[in-house]
Amino acid sequence: MRPIELTNRQEHILAIVKENGPITGEQIAERLSLTRATLRPDLAILTMAGFLDARPRVGYFYTGKTGSQLLTDKVRNIQVQDYQSRPVVVQDSSSVYDAICTMFLEDVGTLFVVDKHSTLVGVLSRKDLLRASLGKQSLETIPVSIIMTRMPNITICKKDDFIIEVAKKLIDKQIDGIPVVREVERGSGFEVVGRVTKTNITSLLVDLSNDEII
Repeated sequence: MRPIELTNRQEHILAIVKENGPITGEQIAERLSLTRATLRPDLAILTMAGFLDARPRVGYFYTGKTGSQLLTDKVRNIQVQDYQSRPVVVQDSSSVYDAICTMFLEDVGTLFVVDKHSTLVGVLSRKDLLRASLGKQSLETIPVSIIMTRMPNITICKKDDFIIEVAKKLIDKQIDGIPVVREVERGSGFEVVGRVTKTNITSLLVDLSNDEII
């Protein structure tokens, strides 16, 4: 992410608040010989960016955070639901051949396997399908339920989890994708509502570099 570029006036505001905070917007405007309305956009930017904090009836004060600390805070607060994508699922009765076709047509690296109740029961990776295709059996006759990774050995996440934690799971487990789930009924399993992949994490990095995350 490129450094946040502040205007000369915004730098001056930071210096005033750092030295005199807490200080009201009116007091800052007076020191700069400007109106409160003129300063409002600058104060909003500095507050949203995290350089300043504001408290009612107290005023503005300097947070003391550097650009890298602000970036860290920003990334740590991003949730899965902000970057998850559509899941691609197959039935547990589907054949390995059908799963290979689905993976190819959908251009994904991971398939999520569900039962007749749409409950998550397994995960299929490229490696799983490749391993199955190396055998001498007909792929049309092998159900994916035989080769899939089953619950509870599946890494899952929920939409309100922090995406940085999911990224760590992708690295630690050396997997391409993690299903985003919600509990159907207590103890009865999970429904797949999304997925987080390495592509989603890459999209997040691009948005950070373009300063497109508030």
